[in-house]
Amino acid sequence: MNKYAHISGIAFSIIFGFSFMFSKILLRSISPMGVIAYRFLVAFIVFEILRLTKIVKIKIKFKDSLPILIVAIFQPVLYFIFETYGLERTTSAEAGLMIALIPIFVTIFGSIILKEKPRLIQVLFILVGFLGVVVIQLFKPNLDFQTDIFGFLLLLFAVITASLYNIASRSASKSHKPHETTYFMMFLGMISFNSIYVIQLLRNNQIERYFDNLLRTEVIFPILYLGVLASILAFFLVNYTLSKLPAHVSSIYANIATIVSVLAGYFFLQENLGIYHVIGGILIIIGVYGTTRVNYLIKKRLILDDLSD
Repeated sequence: MNKYAHISGIAFSIIFGFSFMFSKILLRSISPMGVIAYRFLVAFIVFEILRLTKIVKIKIKFKDSLPILIVAIFQPVLYFIFETYGLERTTSAEAGLMIALIPIFVTIFGSIILKEKPRLIQVLFILVGFLGVVVIQLFKPNLDFQTDIFGFLLLLFAVITASLYNIASRSASKSHKPHETTYFMMFLGMISFNSIYVIQLLRNNQIERYFDNLLRTEVIFPILYLGVLASILAFFLVNYTLSKLPAHVSSIYANIATIVSVLAGYFFLQENLGIYHVIGGILIIIGVYGTTRVNYLIKKRLILDDLSD
């Protein structure tokens, strides 16, 4: 059992779980695209410092960059664009339900593209994890569905691009190291989102806000968290996990972020914690444990079969 890959999966889920809380804090005063732009600006600057000081060695040849370019286009560029504008037209419950579909789509794409076909019992555990997220989302008080078709399609595209990112990162791991893939993701994210945000500010004659936001002390820590931990570290851990585990196994860990975000909201933002959160959380844990445990047993059996030959 590759314990480091599973530890990595749990770690990136915890980091992403807390990122929702810090995003909520920033969204009180900064637009959604602004939050994303600053996030990847900080991420790239920090990563570039690590590269220039040779703490992290990046060796990417232009002729060999296509695999990681595909990864970066899917995630963060397309995913964050679709998710951001999809959220503007839908409710948080609708978005939560849609994003919870990612492990299911990863399982489908992985079996078709990567030929990584899960066992039936794993599919059932993946569905149990999805059911846990559904319980948490559907039992929210003041539940509201807007049924905006365009918003629904944007979120669907977000799910598809996030799923294809998992597949592309799994494929890119054969030719590039996880930190190289992550570096390129931060670079393309920084260029893309800062360009969009600057254009938005220029159109509204508010370009001075780009720098004013960065000078406010109350946004510094949340931006650093999102840029350094939730971007550089978390996406490195995702890419590392995908390099070691089948895509359908790696993706199931993302559901843990739902549990962490609920707990973070309860302890730090004084949000309610209901029995449906507990039930949903238990289902998510069962789904994650079952999927990863079956994968371990399959690998163990294959090793034993090889030894007996």
